Amino acid sequence: MNNFCHLRVHSEYSIKDGIIPIKALCHQVRDDPGMSAVALTDFGNFYGALKFYRYALSVGVRPIIGLDVLVQHADGHQGMMTFLCKNWSGYLCLSQWLTQAYLESSTPVFLAQWFNEQNTKDLIVLSGGWQSDWITAIQDDQVDQAQQYLTFWKKYFPNAYFLEIHQIGVKEEVTLIEKTIEIAKQFDLPVVATNPACFLNKEDYEAQQTRICIFEGELLSNSENIYTQEQSFKTADEMQHLFENFPGAIENALTISQRCVLEMPLGETHLPNYSSDLTASMDEILAQASFEGLEKRVGQLETNYQDRLNFELKIINQMGFASYFLIVADFIQWAKNHQVPVGPGRGSGAGSMVAYALGITDLDPIVHGLLFERFLNPMRVSMPDFDIDFCMDKRDLVIDYVFKHYGADKVSQIITFGTMAAKAVVRDVGRVLGMPYTVVDGLAKLIPFELGITLSDAIKQEPRLEKQIQSDQDVARLFDLALKLEGKVRNVGKHAGGVVIAPRPIYTFMPLYQDAHAQQPVTQFDKDDVESMGLVKFDFLGLRTLTIIDWAVKYIHACFGQTVNINDISLSDKATFQYLQNKASIAIFQLESQGMQELVLRLKPDRFEDLVALVALYRPGPLQSGMVDEYVDRKHKRKAITYLHPLLSETLDDTYGVILYQEQVMKIAQDLSGYTLGSADLLRRAMGKKKPEEMAKQRQVFIDGALENNIDKKTSTDIFDLIEKFAGYGFNKSHSAAYALLTYQTAWLKVHHTASFMAAVLSSELDNTDKILRLIEDCEENNVKIHPPDINHSLTKFAPMDLENISYGLAAIKGLGIALSDAIVDERQNGAFLDLKDLCCRLHKKINRRALEALVGSGALDAFKVDRGMMIASIDKALMQADTDMNAKEQGQQDLWSMMDENTQDFEYVQTKPISPGRKLAFEKDALGYYLSGHPLDAYQEEFEYLEIKQIASLHIGSGYVYVAGLQGPIRVINGRRGRFAFMRLEDASGQLETAFFNDTYDQFADCLSDKVPLICQGSIKHDEFNNGIRLEIVHVFTLEQFRLMKKAVLEIQLVDDLDEKELKVMSGLFKSNEGGSDVRLLSRFDAIDGRLKVMQKVRLNETLLESLLELDCVSHFRVCYD
Repeated sequence: MNNFCHLRVHSEYSIKDGIIPIKALCHQVRDDPGMSAVALTDFGNFYGALKFYRYALSVGVRPIIGLDVLVQHADGHQGMMTFLCKNWSGYLCLSQWLTQAYLESSTPVFLAQWFNEQNTKDLIVLSGGWQSDWITAIQDDQVDQAQQYLTFWKKYFPNAYFLEIHQIGVKEEVTLIEKTIEIAKQFDLPVVATNPACFLNKEDYEAQQTRICIFEGELLSNSENIYTQEQSFKTADEMQHLFENFPGAIENALTISQRCVLEMPLGETHLPNYSSDLTASMDEILAQASFEGLEKRVGQLETNYQDRLNFELKIINQMGFASYFLIVADFIQWAKNHQVPVGPGRGSGAGSMVAYALGITDLDPIVHGLLFERFLNPMRVSMPDFDIDFCMDKRDLVIDYVFKHYGADKVSQIITFGTMAAKAVVRDVGRVLGMPYTVVDGLAKLIPFELGITLSDAIKQEPRLEKQIQSDQDVARLFDLALKLEGKVRNVGKHAGGVVIAPRPIYTFMPLYQDAHAQQPVTQFDKDDVESMGLVKFDFLGLRTLTIIDWAVKYIHACFGQTVNINDISLSDKATFQYLQNKASIAIFQLESQGMQELVLRLKPDRFEDLVALVALYRPGPLQSGMVDEYVDRKHKRKAITYLHPLLSETLDDTYGVILYQEQVMKIAQDLSGYTLGSADLLRRAMGKKKPEEMAKQRQVFIDGALENNIDKKTSTDIFDLIEKFAGYGFNKSHSAAYALLTYQTAWLKVHHTASFMAAVLSSELDNTDKILRLIEDCEENNVKIHPPDINHSLTKFAPMDLENISYGLAAIKGLGIALSDAIVDERQNGAFLDLKDLCCRLHKKINRRALEALVGSGALDAFKVDRGMMIASIDKALMQADTDMNAKEQGQQDLWSMMDENTQDFEYVQTKPISPGRKLAFEKDALGYYLSGHPLDAYQEEFEYLEIKQIASLHIGSGYVYVAGLQGPIRVINGRRGRFAFMRLEDASGQLETAFFNDTYDQFADCLSDKVPLICQGSIKHDEFNNGIRLEIVHVFTLEQFRLMKKAVLEIQLVDDLDEKELKVMSGLFKSNEGGSDVRLLSRFDAIDGRLKVMQKVRLNETLLESLLELDCVSHFRVCYD
């Protein structure tokens, strides 16, 4: 029997304080015999409202939509209130008020002045419990105001304002209940029992408190606790028992729930309106624009073009999508008119001739064999979906245009919800618990780097995690809380490219949210819920490749005076295909991955269609099925091209008889069995879903159709089996062709304008130092030199100097950024920088110590002809003198001429020892992300040669069992069916090497792996099938210190002649603090030392000791040697 309904519940979408999953909430209500409905009242938002509404109905629970929100009266006093929707009109009121609150103040605060007798009649209001306006007013001794608030609510919500009572264990709760009952009688107001639930079970209380601290950035130990353990989601029986002395309050909760009968109008489509001054219909405007546009593109229309265009227009108009096409064409045309690069197409939309005619796409569907029905099927009504690629830099300009042109109230970007993923939640919880960063960071790094991995899987896969959880109570507590919070909504964001355009104000469908720092609002529903409301999502996607092409073309014009129209280049350039057949395809769109590079070299593309095929082939299905091998072998005539029936030849000719594209499946069904392309698209979808009943039905239709075409049953059955097999791997040719065009364009630019193109690519990766290093190596391989950064010559971005040289981009130096780099380049127009102080004076208040250290470390200030160590030591002095001089200037104590005279005087640098090679390289690594003037292992080369440790560049398949030295690069740990294994990149001055740990070797040596010290890896050289190169299969790993100890290395130190005993004591202290197992031998002519002296203290031969010895005045030089 239904006897209670919870009216105040905060789900995980109440990001401030809730952790209840919507599905778990609905299941708990469904499984409680005392409940049949529940209200979701997340604080200040409708983020989860539609998800809750739909899921509740799907499991037989009646959903009530509402929210908790602050209401501010005219006197400024605020109180918490709960609003519940009685119907759709009530929902629209809350949607409008929420939108208004966020747009006006970026906070979920309703103003009491918004309410009137008309807009409140479809809502029920709960007083807000112990946080209500009238109770907080009484607590502040403002009794008159409290009475005014009660009168206000009773006036504007007659018979719909209820006083809440809770029993959640707060201070003076009995008194509060008594006061509420007294006020209820005084004002003739009904009382309702609620239990504001923020978590499902009592044991989740600490997890909820942790969630609050994550939101507020507080420590759990410091948080103000305004919630209690009683705010769990209680059963109906528990609520009956808790309020047994207030039966009317329980009955009112059920009564309220019965008054709330919201029905959301789902299943309708609300297309936006195209704005036009023309009096013609949308269908007529579309037809005229399409024919005019196509004639501009192809000239006089032949019959096949006219027929295709008329067919598509008929379908588009029948489906009511004319306005949609015109809107997309409008903002794309605006972009092109305003020099915003637009992609040639993406997805199945490239198969539309209307899209091509309107300039939405740039591939002729007839020339490339693309099908409209793959995009819009007249037999399966669904919304069209153009995903449009724009230049990353200028995409927001197009979005701004859409806002202004179609109305800011009808356009919005779309919200996304960030969730607490495995690594992130461990870091969040560890921070909230106040655990040391190094401990938490270490735990997070033990979680395998695997997309979508859960904490439970991580604990199973990583024995060291499980061990720490079992042995350390603090770690166990961290993971207990993290497991409860994992996957919960953590924050809101903005969809990468989703924009919704509505036919009327968006708040009439859903509320908007706007962050205080955002320029534009976002919908409070995510993309799935936006579409469920029947609105159309437009994807404005930012594609870096378009930005690169744009920059490259501008570089070509600015530096070399050539004008390149990238859309007019020949698609059959021999030099471009020759390059692809023989060179690594670094920086070429879609071809950059190691596996794709290997496939390109195997396939050796010599025509545009091969590039289209490459995009489709490089996916798990084709790679694992043997389709790739079949395609490559047939292309190079190692296998014969055969067809099960002659009718297949025309459709499969471009792919050497291999079924590669979904469009080919559709054409085969049309040509052999008489399917329409619409029904053929349904066949394609059925094959993708692999439903047995549907497949059996389609098989019979296919065979029957083939028989009518005089194709025997066996042949048609074999053909159906063939297309069924490959349909699961088939790819959308429209998408492949559109992206292959970008692939070709980038390859063409790299071949014919290498420096300009690579400068553009490097400039697009300013924050990605790993990528920059690989790109610089590729430039060198293509005979293009990258010049080091130079404060007096470098620009903000990388830029071509001539056909074979590129200047380094200042913004690629860590710690500078675009703004400071621009300021440096702008100021340089007033003359070259002379020294460190001159730089600080001229960039006063724009440059700081960190930026100066980065400039010195990168070598950008080598133009000053001063040792980098001296410049580092002089930074504070230069900044201080610059401050003094510039402040004096601002106060008018110096005129311009004397200021200039002082700046041209030589700056006196702090005198220090020259920077050591190791420190110089470390600074370069910090500033640039890689070593520029050398490599840290250079210092060990003589030692490695003596120990017969190999350089990476010298390795080959015949190298056999070797020792290899290097620095640790990225590590990938994989938990496979045969156990745990890992791959690590090792690098030295000569190159990089992929290494592999098998048979639990990784776990054995994981503790000694470090990117801070040289590693000596022992193993065998094997062929690497993945990259068609070599790899080292590791059996043992040593740090250099461990290897020296094993080989009985000796530290031999040559002391200076004028040594005193104090110097010896300092050195002795170093030996004691680095106590280990290696001998030390001193060499000196000092009276106290006779020739060679073996020191009794044994030491650790690590970099800490050796670098410290460099600082001692008593040390002339030293070496590590082997007797």
